Amino acid sequence: MKNFVYEFEGSLYINLTNRCSNNCEFCIRNFMDGVGEDNLWLDLEPTYEQVIDDLSLFPLKKYKEIVFCGFGEPTFRLSILVQVANYLKRKGFKTRLNTNGQCDLINKRNDSAKILAKCIDHISISLNASNKEFYDEICRPLPQYKDGAYAAVVQFIKDCVAEGMYVTCSVVDFIGEEEVEACRQLTESLGAHFRARETINAD
Repeated sequence: MKNFVYEFEGSLYINLTNRCSNNCEFCIRNFMDGVGEDNLWLDLEPTYEQVIDDLSLFPLKKYKEIVFCGFGEPTFRLSILVQVANYLKRKGFKTRLNTNGQCDLINKRNDSAKILAKCIDHISISLNASNKEFYDEICRPLPQYKDGAYAAVVQFIKDCVAEGMYVTCSVVDFIGEEEVEACRQLTESLGAHFRARETINAD
């Protein structure tokens, strides 16, 4: 499919990849092919030019923000993401990145937050656990990322906050009240905002 750009709940979304470093047990990909009527499985990963072409088909000024979030972890395409985000910023649009927070780990670098701070207005990071053991259990990092996954997420949150970004850490509510509260406390200790989101079920 070529659904590089799609609408959802008043925002416009950019779908750059289906690759991910996690295999979360609660991931929507386990039981759905997309959101609404949009199938988000890609036959190919878009180039910068293809994303810009698709964006031109939408009335961009109508949307409250343009969000990098598809059926995969957007930071696997960090270079394209930054190019598109800079294009949108030059046009005066608000941008948000939804990410699992493993950007540095995936891209084998330690300066992702500094790069993203220049072109992303709001970054939403999926925290989902207050410790490595529970994170590994429910987010199930792929073998090549597992050892450093949770530590990378926490460090990325710290780095984004240090860069002055508006940072939200999110959790899925199925983890239970005690764990939600532990994640809230961790988030606040890191200087970020917190959001518990409803778990999407197959039914």
